[in-house]
Amino acid sequence: MSLKKNNGWQRLDNAAKIFPSNSTKRDTKVFRFCCELTEPVDPVLLQPALEATLESFPLYRAVLKRGLFWYYFEQSDLPATVQPELAAPCQPLYIKGQKNLLFAVTYYRCRINLEIYHALTDGTGAMNMLQLLVSHYLALRHPEDFPHGRAAIPYDASMAQRMDDSFYKYYSGRRHPRQKEPNACQISGSRLAENRIRVTEGVLSVRQLLDLAHQYDCTLTIFLTAVFLQATSWEIPQKALKKPVVASVPVNLRQYFHSQSARNFFGVINVGYDFLHGSDQLAAIIASLKADFARELTREKLEQRMDSFGALERNPFIKLVPLSLKDPVLHLAGWASGQKNTVAISNVGKVKLPPALQPYVRLFSVFVSTEKVQVCLCSCGDALTASFTSPFASTEIEKNFFRILTGMGAAVQLDCSTPESWLLPPSPTGPEKEVP
Repeated sequence: MSLKKNNGWQRLDNAAKIFPSNSTKRDTKVFRFCCELTEPVDPVLLQPALEATLESFPLYRAVLKRGLFWYYFEQSDLPATVQPELAAPCQPLYIKGQKNLLFAVTYYRCRINLEIYHALTDGTGAMNMLQLLVSHYLALRHPEDFPHGRAAIPYDASMAQRMDDSFYKYYSGRRHPRQKEPNACQISGSRLAENRIRVTEGVLSVRQLLDLAHQYDCTLTIFLTAVFLQATSWEIPQKALKKPVVASVPVNLRQYFHSQSARNFFGVINVGYDFLHGSDQLAAIIASLKADFARELTREKLEQRMDSFGALERNPFIKLVPLSLKDPVLHLAGWASGQKNTVAISNVGKVKLPPALQPYVRLFSVFVSTEKVQVCLCSCGDALTASFTSPFASTEIEKNFFRILTGMGAAVQLDCSTPESWLLPPSPTGPEKEVP
């Protein structure tokens, strides 16, 4: 259903309802998707490409409004204008009391950036939009290679499918027993000034990483999650390891429930490891994570989580509570949820480009605003980009992560602002890294 057919407004989906109440200067709930081309971006052509792209994503022309009981999207005629990248990444897009579009498109040299407020969509929706934007842009930039105006992209959902609230569609209404999760240990340390986040990116070979993962008989996501947990554990005081080191992992629910929605349709699982009582060797961590992923990544378990959150939204009492009272409760719920994990890792997956686009695209990358240390993974061809964001002054966890991988033989290309000393072998007195 389009905004016009719904009198110019649209309800937030179930996952989106938590974000307005938990958006702060520390964590703006904004994520950035980037496409790095093999040539400088022409902003004159990027603007009409954006306008053409928005015809397929009408919800993104909306602004966020406060209702009596819930937030909602309202159709807007605000112009969407391409801008050069001048500000720090992941600046607020939703500002209470202001009427702003909830996305922004910027450019810098060869890079096209799409920043989106999480209430609008999840990583899959944002990546679909960015691919379409890049497709429109390259068709204008190289018309000789695109006789039909743009390259065909795999996302060919109808408008109704794109606007679908899949949480509402798949809510079963069944009751499930509540499952209590233990609190996780938390990272502490000096934070960067002015609520800034540090971005650190490394580009690795998908083939090399898959070879390493296969030696442990696990998936790429499990392998890199284990490396991340190990890298994190080295920087946590021993007394804090009384609690497990836990990674929050977003899950694309479209892989388990048929949906082509351009809105939010994701779940989150928590997987962790007890470093106090278990071996700190990578093989042991991976074995534990394999069991966690196998237990949590089932349609039944994911449906239980959806039903639990959906039941809260549909509770008659909660419906009648004014938004002014819901806001602090949702903020507290967001804080409590954050106590269940130490770090976060998100694997957006492989970007599959049509052949006509491939010669002009070097790589894709993703990163997010965060109050913790988070890494986002995204691959295109053989290039996997691991993008860390952190509010902390220390960069030891990121350094540990890349050193573990280089110690196992993986080649890493770091961004130009990161010292190459990060890739040196570990100190003889430092933690030993297991090589399969």
